[in-house]
Amino acid sequence: MFVWLWLRSLRSLRLSQTNIAKEINYRPQITLPTTLGTLNLSIPKTRNHGESGFYPQCLEQGRRSERALMLCVAKMYISGVSTRRVEKVLDLFGIEKISSTQVSRATALLDDALSVWRDRALGEIRYLVLDARYERVRMDHEVVDAAVLSAVGILPDGRRSVLGVQIATSEAEINWREFYQSLVKRGMHGITYIASDDHAGLKAARRAVFPGVPWQRCQFHLAQNAVNHAPTAKVRSRIGGELRSVWNATDEASARAQLEQLAARYESDYSKLSQWLLDNVPEGLTVFNLPESHHRKMRTTNGIERPIQQEIKRRTRIVRVFPNEASLLRLVSAILVEIDDEWSNADKRYIVWNDDNDST
Repeated sequence: MFVWLWLRSLRSLRLSQTNIAKEINYRPQITLPTTLGTLNLSIPKTRNHGESGFYPQCLEQGRRSERALMLCVAKMYISGVSTRRVEKVLDLFGIEKISSTQVSRATALLDDALSVWRDRALGEIRYLVLDARYERVRMDHEVVDAAVLSAVGILPDGRRSVLGVQIATSEAEINWREFYQSLVKRGMHGITYIASDDHAGLKAARRAVFPGVPWQRCQFHLAQNAVNHAPTAKVRSRIGGELRSVWNATDEASARAQLEQLAARYESDYSKLSQWLLDNVPEGLTVFNLPESHHRKMRTTNGIERPIQQEIKRRTRIVRVFPNEASLLRLVSAILVEIDDEWSNADKRYIVWNDDNDST
């Protein structure tokens, strides 16, 4: 009698569990890569687990080799390798396919280390170079252009260092000011020179946070601005060379004298261009206050654009549109960590503060 009742109760329990299982909604099956191959798993949908949804932690525990493999996937993604090429590599390990969700989960393993790097303490920074670029990001169900604000500093030992990065909705003053203040809060001090473009938001925030610090307007961007203000094709073809003659002067006084002569030549026929030159070009002459050996490297923002912005562009073009700000910040941070490590371990210095010749 007891056995019969027990079997009957067990049958009722199984029927109840079956009915519950039928009522549960599942997410589309996910593939779980393991050393034995790929497992197809059904994960139940839940309401209270955020945007990413419920994911059993037990699937992540005890899989050291798989975790190492996912870190390799993250490394390949950060290095600019497409998902299709990553799949070809993983196929050698018996993993048939990897989804964009799995790639995102793999790169998320780097978040803690990247956060520590972004929040690390700073110290004395003698020269500061600022710049920004834009990437396509999905925000609030829309694809928008997000600004990637970045800063590079020249340390007392003459080496470059990537100081920080921040994702913002624009280059408005409030965003640049928040970025500057975050650098100061982390201990940045001792700045004697700042180089950047002439963006209005950047300039206003710089004046508020770093009042009195000499500012150099990037000569490369200044030349581009001059070309855009040139009224004819003939003037556009020669204005860049004429400005280079000004910037290559022996000292600031000579540069200003050549600038006045250049503006005078355009006064009669192109008065607006002449006035623009007198109003803007002097902002590109601050570099003459630095030691002559520093002029070439500190008169533009090329020290941040070429090694950083071009590298970010190369690696982000395979993504095209980032799913959220966090994914963009993660990838850019990982790229900057690599560049910063390379600079910190460089044998030669970027800027020499004394009379020796150990420069690049």
